[in-house]
Amino acid sequence: MTQEMGYEAQVAPEEWRDVPVEPQEEYDDSPEQPFQDVATSPLSTFASDVDTASYSNLRRQLRQGVAPEGVRIEELVNYFDYDYPAPAPDAADPFTVTTQVADAPWAPGHQLAMIGVQATDATPTSRGNNVVFLLDVSGSMDDPNKLPLLAESFELLVEQLDERDTVSIVTYAGSDQVLADSVPGDRRDELVRTLRDLRAGGTTGGAAGLRTAYELAEKNFVDGGNNRVVLATDGDFNVGPSTPEQLTELIEEHARSGVYISVLGFGMGNLKDSTMEAIADHGNGNYAYIDTINEARKVLVDEFDSTMFVVAQDLKVQVELNPATVSRYRLLGYDNRRLEDEEFDDDTKDAGDVGAGHAVTAFYELVPAGDGPQDDGLAYQDVEAGDSTDFMTVHVRYKQPGAATSAEVVFPVGPDAYTTRPTSDFRFASAVAEFGLAVTGSAHAEGADAGRARERAQAATGEDRYGLRAEFVTLVDTYREITG
Repeated sequence: MTQEMGYEAQVAPEEWRDVPVEPQEEYDDSPEQPFQDVATSPLSTFASDVDTASYSNLRRQLRQGVAPEGVRIEELVNYFDYDYPAPAPDAADPFTVTTQVADAPWAPGHQLAMIGVQATDATPTSRGNNVVFLLDVSGSMDDPNKLPLLAESFELLVEQLDERDTVSIVTYAGSDQVLADSVPGDRRDELVRTLRDLRAGGTTGGAAGLRTAYELAEKNFVDGGNNRVVLATDGDFNVGPSTPEQLTELIEEHARSGVYISVLGFGMGNLKDSTMEAIADHGNGNYAYIDTINEARKVLVDEFDSTMFVVAQDLKVQVELNPATVSRYRLLGYDNRRLEDEEFDDDTKDAGDVGAGHAVTAFYELVPAGDGPQDDGLAYQDVEAGDSTDFMTVHVRYKQPGAATSAEVVFPVGPDAYTTRPTSDFRFASAVAEFGLAVTGSAHAEGADAGRARERAQAATGEDRYGLRAEFVTLVDTYREITG
């Protein structure tokens, strides 16, 4: 495949036709955030999120010919790369923060603020990878787009490893089984044979498999290295602890061990998206959905470092809005990643981990403040807006990997952040966000329009090395055909 070809160019749409859509998929549809009054709620706090599963799952559903479920706007936006400046090699912090403000396309008179956090692409260790493949081989995985695709995907991952790395393989169905224990990463033929011999059958005792995988990762722990469980499943656990709440408790027990987790979702019909997202969120992990071998290549080859190596742990963002310039605001997406304001300074509160080269993008829709003093509606206190012309101040807290205490970095967003000629990255990312608002039927962005989002995205595809932005435009067309 040449570099000019899109990741999905080899996948014919016909492969997705006539696939039965069972009403057994499970999603955690958290309520979207309404507009907040700056005078009474000047702070907005959320945990970073680098998951991309919602986008590739949306792509799969649209190719099936059904309107998508489980759409998380931040994961749609964060699926794509943006040209944010990276930190210098000797920078004190492992990320930069870029901001831009422009007019909101779907709401005349409103503004849209984009915040981009770009992590360094320098991996934090050369000590090697201690990786445990935890593979679901239960009966529910017995489909061409599940276990066979899983095995082929992990073959790609094996090709990225070498003699410094160790690989263990655990499978689970009715019971768990250790197929490999600390095999050197350069014994690729042995590992590939094990993957190709996998067969599906039986019930799904995922909790027991998780325990075994973590025990192996801890037994083979590489001090100063990358220690990670890579879980591949459709999430349909049905033996032992199986609800997101039960599995979260199990995962949190092991998250403190220094072992991270990556969750790869496979399949359709009985996909338990909510379970897999909960495992990743509470286990110092990330979550991607693999709908084709090209998506596996994107996640496990091209984004290997960002998937595997954490450079900023428990990264939280707190935005302080300025009442002199903004009267109301709302955060787009991150609906199940919002934090209480006091949790920003709480170093015991788990948040998202950011990998090498990852970027986190967030949008705020702003209602500008009017001229003259604002009536805040408070009877017993008066809120003075002051005379600052800043839009907001962005506070970022994070831990170095393995550290117990956080550092905080502050980035004011002044009036020069506003532009009437936003960058192509801003225009494309805002088009993805608008599409997400239209798909989810946002009650607070009734002017969001998929057609307008498509036109803006098409005009802002830029270099588009792998054709992913162009693919997004075609997906919008597919959505419009499905929904009429």
